[in-house]
Amino acid sequence: MLKTGADYLEGLRDGRVLYVGGERVDDVTTHPGFRNAARSYARLYDARFEPGGEDLWVEEDGERFAAYFLQPRSREDLEKRTRCSARIAALTHGMMGRSPDFVGGYITGAAMQPEVFARGGDRFAENVTGFYQDCRRRDVFLSHAVAPPQGTRDKAMYGREAARVPSLSVVARDADGITISGMKMLATSAAFSDEIWIGNILPLAAGHEDESVTCIVPPNAPGLTLWSRKPYERYAVSEFDNYFTSHFDESDCVVVCENVKVPWHRVLTIDDIALSRAIYFETPAHTLSNHQAGVRYREKMRLLLGLARRITQSMGIAGVPAVADDLGHLAALYGMMSGMIAGQIQGHEQLPGGFVNYDRHVMYSAIYFATQHYDEICAKVRELSGGSVLQMPADVSVLENPVTRPLFEALWSTPQQSALDKFQLFKLAWDILGSDFAGRHLQYERFYMGPAFVVRAHASRECDWAGIEADIDTLLSSYGPGPLLNPGMAAGDGGGSGKEAQAALPAIAPTTAWAT
Repeated sequence: MLKTGADYLEGLRDGRVLYVGGERVDDVTTHPGFRNAARSYARLYDARFEPGGEDLWVEEDGERFAAYFLQPRSREDLEKRTRCSARIAALTHGMMGRSPDFVGGYITGAAMQPEVFARGGDRFAENVTGFYQDCRRRDVFLSHAVAPPQGTRDKAMYGREAARVPSLSVVARDADGITISGMKMLATSAAFSDEIWIGNILPLAAGHEDESVTCIVPPNAPGLTLWSRKPYERYAVSEFDNYFTSHFDESDCVVVCENVKVPWHRVLTIDDIALSRAIYFETPAHTLSNHQAGVRYREKMRLLLGLARRITQSMGIAGVPAVADDLGHLAALYGMMSGMIAGQIQGHEQLPGGFVNYDRHVMYSAIYFATQHYDEICAKVRELSGGSVLQMPADVSVLENPVTRPLFEALWSTPQQSALDKFQLFKLAWDILGSDFAGRHLQYERFYMGPAFVVRAHASRECDWAGIEADIDTLLSSYGPGPLLNPGMAAGDGGGSGKEAQAALPAIAPTTAWAT
């Protein structure tokens, strides 16, 4: 079943509890810090029923469902998934990283290899398959919280002893299910989701087996609360002043559970630290979801590239050689990211059961590229903008004052651009370069998959080291010691003895500087 935007919004009015500081939020569809973002997500659902919306859904056995739930069996299926994510990214300008197609990739990829979950018991394989079918049928928007507090992480990776902190863990179990309590980070878009995937993507330290649970909980579960960071949407001056902030603040929350009951059919792993992490990397789960991340990032790069070009045109500097070179540099980075997305499809791998997956190594390489270049890209656009982003009036109310409006329109206009058009352009740029919303995105993209060394470890794990080393071995074994090819050119001889070569050089008188 394909939801409409209205269906989606109605589903959010389910009694979930969210806190912004000490303020309790009971309805994200009406609260000024969340309502527009909720409607931006609703827009994604309605887009499937519009002309051109075919990339957002597929049909199997008479059933239509979201294309991000498609389990790929061919290159064409992978391309379909990519087009779906590209369409969603275009609708959100790459600003909503945890749109429904992200964790939708988790459950879709996990269910492609349920035998991995069966290592914890056959029922867990049945659970992941059953929940995938349920998500597909109900058109579920999944979010996730898969990072434990820092004190619980494995010393081998983080270089310090683990501590007992209030990380989410299993505190009781019975015939009906488990009970979980504690906190989990960082549930981006959980305020707007239908279900929350709780898990562990970072290695836990030994002795923390009770925390190695993977399960699914609804945001309105009794005892579950969401603790949001500052909602930037609430502080947007107007759409014209803060377009991105006012529409696409997807929210980040800490999940707090106080004796939350989870039935067994919603539990995917338990009491197994290694397995609770392996499910992401030994199935296509992490690859399907993070291919989406690259596609979304490319759309954001496209936006920043377009802003850079339009800003330099507005300032009349686009033809300056140094500026053109900077634009060329940004264009090259955009092309590199596009190439890595295409490469994930081109180098796709075959999996058991007739499934296929994107190239994992190229996927992690794309994510690493993204984390390492976002600051650079934004800094370059800021540099090209110069002081112009600070020279606009404080806000759009300048147009409402009969004294300030004619002065603004006369003094801020140029022969090639009206004052209002210039205001709109530079305010849009500042919203993604210098606002609170922009600062969050800088942090988000840099730590998208954790610290850089975590991303490098993923790339190294998926690198074909065996093949690379085999090539080196083949090369080294292809030749060995043998007769000199040119005996008169032995090392150190230079065609004769070293003394003879030195004597043949003309004498050079030292300069005064060198003589001293």
